[in-house]
Formats: sequence, structure tokens, C-alpha cells
Amino acid sequence: MSITPDNPPVGGTLSVIRSLLPSLVPSEQRVAVQFLEHTDEVALLSAADVAARANTSPATVIRTCKNLGFKGFQHLRLLLIRDTGAARAEGNSRLDAADSREWVPAHFDAAVQNMSDALGALNYSEFDRAATAIARARRVLIVGNGGSSPAAQAFALLLVIAGRGSEAPIDSVAQQLSAGTLGAGDVLVAVSSSGQNAVTMDAVAAASGTGATIVGVTGYARSRLSEYSTLLLIAGTSEPITAPYIVASGIAVQLLFLSVLNTAVTRKMGPGRAEHVMDQVIDLVSDRTPTGESDRQE
Repeated sequence: MSITPDNPPVGGTLSVIRSLLPSLVPSEQRVAVQFLEHTDEVALLSAADVAARANTSPATVIRTCKNLGFKGFQHLRLLLIRDTGAARAEGNSRLDAADSREWVPAHFDAAVQNMSDALGALNYSEFDRAATAIARARRVLIVGNGGSSPAAQAFALLLVIAGRGSEAPIDSVAQQLSAGTLGAGDVLVAVSSSGQNAVTMDAVAAASGTGATIVGVTGYARSRLSEYSTLLLIAGTSEPITAPYIVASGIAVQLLFLSVLNTAVTRKMGPGRAEHVMDQVIDLVSDRTPTGESDRQE
């Protein structure tokens, strides 16, 4: 089953290309970079023109488009034309403005646009299956390291609040040992933006062969994580990592995506469990007396 949609949502074409970029051979990567960095121009060029810019052949341009999941160069070209808008181009030009009243809001606008394009390569069928698996699992183990650690920890907390117990050890050895104890009916959620984090992959490798369902959450469609994943959920940036607003929006994409996944899990379980847990949270907070207050009252 292809993980790349034939017709990505408006604004999502670049996300599809970027999610598959690392899996292409060097000549195809040069072609894909032309699509990513010169979108407005490529939309008006022929396959031969793109080939000349990428120092390759027209046949390689067409092969690149097909390896990215598109029907051919003309199909991709039409999608790029569709996604290219004057409003977006105008917004990005404000990033270099001298006045902070222009470039600061422009960074926010660009990050928001980048987040809205992050689902271009998401397979919604796999998303629904992942939510069902997590909701019904005997155990749920969540691992994420480096820049993906905050999102993984936040997801674990959201699941607990939703009434879905989970484990999210921070220590890498504990992650690997816990992953090795999983079995059929259990789920490992591995969060890695690159899909290549060595520490996270150690835990994923430990869970491989245990019978557990491995849900990979990443920004790239073809990576080490994708090779191990039972279900692959792709949500990532559509802009070069060097763009100044990408770090913030990349983290926000992970947090938002896992929050939405938690919502899907909650829907699969029904609202009753989440309401029960929230009642417990309110009771715990309201019954807790600040340190030293009881002494003052005595």
C-alpha cells in the first residue's frame, strides 16, 4: 500500500516531497530539491528545463516524480501550480523586512502555514488504525528522544488524562528493556522527527518480533523507523530545516499531531473514561494543601 496520496491536500505537495527526499538517489534528490526550493519557477518549466537545472536527464525528472508517488512530471507540475499562491509568496517576502512590526508577525504566519501543510503525506487509514490499536492495547509504551522527547512525554500525559494508561520512560536503557517485554496486544509508539534517532531505534528494534504493534510517528516516509513500523504516521514540515521559523513550528507540529491522535484515541474509547480521570485530577488538586499551610493553621 502506498503511503503517498495521489492528490495531497492543497498546500501539502511539498510535504510529500520532503517526507520522501532522503530515500531518493543523489540524482533524484537534486531534482526534488529543485521542486522544493524553486516551486514558483518549476511550476512553469518543462521536464527538460528542470533536468538542466539539476544536471541530470529528463528521464530522471520523470522517474523522480513517480518515485515520489506522483503519476508523472505533469501531475506534479499541476499540483505545484495549484499550491502556489500570491498570498503565500507575499507573506514569506516579509520575513526579510527590517521593521520588527513586519518580520515578527511574518515568522508567525510562516510557521502557521508550515503547520497547516504538515499533513500532506499522512495516511488517514493508518491514523485511524493506530488510534484503534492504542485505545484497545493491553500496554502502551511511548518512546521519544532528543527534540522529540517533549512531544512523547506530553502525549503520554494526554493519554493518562484520557483514561488510557501508558508508560514513557525517559532513560534510554529503561526504554529498551521495556520495549523488549512487550507482546501481542501491546503498542509501542515511537516518536522521531527524522525516523533515524539511534536511541529510539534501539527501543524499536527491541520491540520488533515481540508481536507488539509499532506505531511510528515521523516526518519522513522512508527511514529506519518506517522499516520497523506496523503503522506509519507522517506529519512534518514542508520547508527546509534552515528556515528560521521551522524549529518552532516543527516542535509545534509534533505536539499538535500527537494531541489530535490522543483525541482520536479518546473517541475510540468513549468519553466516560476521560471524564472519570478528570474528576480524579480535580479531586487531587483541590485536596492538596500547600506545604506549610497546615502548620500556619495550627
